[in-house]
Amino acid sequence: MTAPSTFGLSHEARNLHWLLTNLVEEVPGILSVAVVSSDGLMLLSSDPGRNEEARAAGTDRPVGPRGSSADLATVVSGIGSLTVGAARLMDVGGVKQTMVAMDEGSLFVMSISDGSLLGVHGAPDCDMSVVAYHMALFVGRAGHVLTPELRSELRQSIEDASIGSTQ
Repeated sequence: MTAPSTFGLSHEARNLHWLLTNLVEEVPGILSVAVVSSDGLMLLSSDPGRNEEARAAGTDRPVGPRGSSADLATVVSGIGSLTVGAARLMDVGGVKQTMVAMDEGSLFVMSISDGSLLGVHGAPDCDMSVVAYHMALFVGRAGHVLTPELRSELRQSIEDASIGSTQ
């Protein structure tokens, strides 16, 4: 995995990047991870530069959904919104976790705090209980520090990275 640059970020932002990198590197079967704000904007991604490198290397297989961490963030936001709406309609309280098992992979979405979501794209052979356990650990560690100020800083770092990659 290509770690995103954390130069110039606050201590809390660097810690969240480290936690995310650790999640992907330490848990077998995790292909990519995205943290999405309550308004659907990507805050953190496990592979912001990896997909461009894969395309440049001519790999046939995309790294994440259609090869883009932005696509994963979009899917996570959509599933999060759909499940929250379903929970309201059914009057069953908040949504803690959603899991979608597919023929060629899995998608996990877990609430972090204040509407933010952690999304994980897993390999077809991943151990779903291990992935869910490590996601819960991430949420427990990240949830209390994901303040409005930190979300703003993370959004800005994603925007700066995307501007830098197009120049």
